[in-house]
Amino acid sequence: MIPTIDHKPHAAFFRQSGWLMMANIIAGMMAWSVHLLAKKISLAEYSIFGTMLMVTACIPTLPLQMVFAQQTAGTLATNRARQLAKMIRLGWLLTFILWVIATLVVLVFQNHIMARWELTSSTTLWVTLAAVLMNLWMPLFTGVLQGRQDFFWLGWASIANGIGRIVFAALIVLAFHGGATGMISGSFAGLGSWAAISIWRSRDLWLAKPELFDGCGLFKQVAPLMLGFGACQFLFTTDTMFAKAFFSGEEMASYVAAGTLSRALLWLVLPLAAVMFPKIVHATAKSEKSNLLGIVLLGTAILAICGAAGLCILGPFMVKLIYTPAYVAMTTKLLPWYAGAMIPLALANVLVNDLMARGCFKVVLPVVLLVVAYGFTLPFMLHKFPGHMEVALQTLGAFNLLLLGVCAWFSWGRKSVSEV
Repeated sequence: MIPTIDHKPHAAFFRQSGWLMMANIIAGMMAWSVHLLAKKISLAEYSIFGTMLMVTACIPTLPLQMVFAQQTAGTLATNRARQLAKMIRLGWLLTFILWVIATLVVLVFQNHIMARWELTSSTTLWVTLAAVLMNLWMPLFTGVLQGRQDFFWLGWASIANGIGRIVFAALIVLAFHGGATGMISGSFAGLGSWAAISIWRSRDLWLAKPELFDGCGLFKQVAPLMLGFGACQFLFTTDTMFAKAFFSGEEMASYVAAGTLSRALLWLVLPLAAVMFPKIVHATAKSEKSNLLGIVLLGTAILAICGAAGLCILGPFMVKLIYTPAYVAMTTKLLPWYAGAMIPLALANVLVNDLMARGCFKVVLPVVLLVVAYGFTLPFMLHKFPGHMEVALQTLGAFNLLLLGVCAWFSWGRKSVSEV
């Protein structure tokens, strides 16, 4: 069996989170450099790429990863590795079946989807579907790596994702004038590399002789994890697709550009919570105490606030460096709103990770209701204030603050002790 990385207290935490942050920065810079190709395609094509990218991002990768991280950490802590093998195989099969069903639905409604999103080629849509499959398998197996605390290979898999994205996108766009199709092909290559490394590294677990597990008990753990983390991912990714229905392709190009730069703030701080989560699951399974939450929350706040301030200051220069002049004015206008909206979401993500790891699932219902309200409020606001892109980000920021407040109440409110 491939050895599980040990989890010594704070020294190991800083070493592991530092490595993941460095890997995320390297991978993020490579993935971000894909957007340099925006100068080689039209505004409409870049807008299509941004929309397709958010389609892949809307796959519940975060809840999938955290479910398997939680199950891996818990089963290994209680010596149930053979049950884990069965869970992994079942998850692998079910995600493929879901993808096949979704593909058939897209096939039936292909013309309507292409007209609604102003797609110029069906190839773009089908390459996106291939990327979606990789984005279903990637979180499953990266969750296994995260749960066993194999952060070294988790980091290298992330870097491989960045390399695959830029190499394939640049090749297809520059050599074959692939447009949005070429750029989303880079996403497929990157996600495929990420998934392949994670599958290979976790092979000893899913190739083990399987053993039946308590399906009912598993569902009681998985359902709140999927809903809780899925709600966070919904807030992280869906604003672009909502906005796409209210603005033209050329207008959306600036929105996509601002979103690309601003979401980098979350990718900078996510490793802190990613390292914290399996350690708290492990400690909870063994009835041990952990004081990582305060450290992670403080580190996330400092990094997110400093990152947002730096983006507001350096953003105009970065936009001019990466994009054509047509992007600059509107993208620069949107950056402060976008970056500001990401700060409370980054902090809420830490609290959600802590609450889910400790099994405090009573937070899930109010979080889901909050996200449902967001899903209705955002299109209403965009319809109420036509032509104002910043309204989408102001709405997103307000709901992210509400999410942070809800999570803080369940973490430290007067009733939280009895609820946990």
